[in-house]
Amino acid sequence: MLMHFAVLLFPSISIAFLGIAVIPFIYYALAIFSSLRFFAGRRHVSRSAAGEFLPPVSILKPVRGLDPEAYANFASFCRLDYPEYEILFCVGDTSDPALPVIQRLAADFPQVKIRTIVGSGREATNDKCAKLARLTEEAAFEHLVISDSDVRVEPGYLRRLMAPLADPLVGAVTCLYAPQQSASWVQHLQEAGMLSDFYPGLFVAKELDGIKFALGPTIATRLSCLREFGGYAAIENRPADDLLIGRLIAEQGREVILLPYVVHTVPDFQSFGELFFKRLRWMTVMRHMRPAGHLGLIFTLGLPWTILAIALAPRAEIALSFLFGYLFVRSLLTMIVGGVGIRQRGLWKQTLMVPLWDAMATIIWAASLLRRTIRWRGQDYVIVNGQLVPARSQGALAAAAQHLEH
Repeated sequence: MLMHFAVLLFPSISIAFLGIAVIPFIYYALAIFSSLRFFAGRRHVSRSAAGEFLPPVSILKPVRGLDPEAYANFASFCRLDYPEYEILFCVGDTSDPALPVIQRLAADFPQVKIRTIVGSGREATNDKCAKLARLTEEAAFEHLVISDSDVRVEPGYLRRLMAPLADPLVGAVTCLYAPQQSASWVQHLQEAGMLSDFYPGLFVAKELDGIKFALGPTIATRLSCLREFGGYAAIENRPADDLLIGRLIAEQGREVILLPYVVHTVPDFQSFGELFFKRLRWMTVMRHMRPAGHLGLIFTLGLPWTILAIALAPRAEIALSFLFGYLFVRSLLTMIVGGVGIRQRGLWKQTLMVPLWDAMATIIWAASLLRRTIRWRGQDYVIVNGQLVPARSQGALAAAAQHLEH
């Protein structure tokens, strides 16, 4: 009786799983539509308007350690085609190896207002936010650009960023980023993930819920918009400060703009292990910040569902449909974002690596469900009620959790 029941039940289970395996393809279709729609809007962004709103700007750069090609990154901000701006750096102390590079920069570009601040003067687990809290206090101008130290820009950078802020209803502007160069297969793998996974996810989020985030490499805003929610001091013990800044500005009723404009970053990882754990850290943070959305990511991962569908398909035609369908939509999405949108050349390496990225992303998603700590700048942290807590001991963790609950 049980065997007969199992025989009858198994086809129903197979059909159910095959139905679920279609869901990622629905997501991919939405991602393709959202990506095309996002980049199609580029023609509505008037390039002539980029030169009309030119307020003085303070560029804020929190620095810790020396990134690859740091001098070239910093120097690109000294060659901006913009009437008035200053660059403010903040380092932790005078032993930071970035300090001599910044001093050389100031000597090489005397025409640019460059100031260096040593120490944040704050006690915070998020060192970047502590430095930005100090930098916003020191900024001379209302309009701010927060930029990571690994970013490299073109001369028209500030003009493009400032144009949307002419509208007082716009509270922040952020933009896309792409590697300056991808020399190793690991860097090509990271780029494959950006083009096929990360950016399409952003475009889908924009279509479904609007822009309620910002991207760390570049955030342009006003000092008054930060003050409305307490600024960086209010989030100095929290992770994912870039995402939070966009969310908190949006919650004040202001619009956050994601520009179809690309800045470049210099990769700060060299090995597969570094990339893997960097991504795992981010996914673990997202699990704490958006638990429901994090669980739902399983239905955006096409590779494991395609493998399951191939294993359960009652006929070879169905199995092949899933396989070639998966390869087609993933390649198409990568080409749309990378080729049509960001206008990169030679995408065949990244396209070939998309299945490998999807396999890694699936493993990382599963691992993040069990991960209790994140490693950031050489130190382990736990996230308790949205706060970063140093994972020095179980006793300290328990005390922190009890304190936050009350």
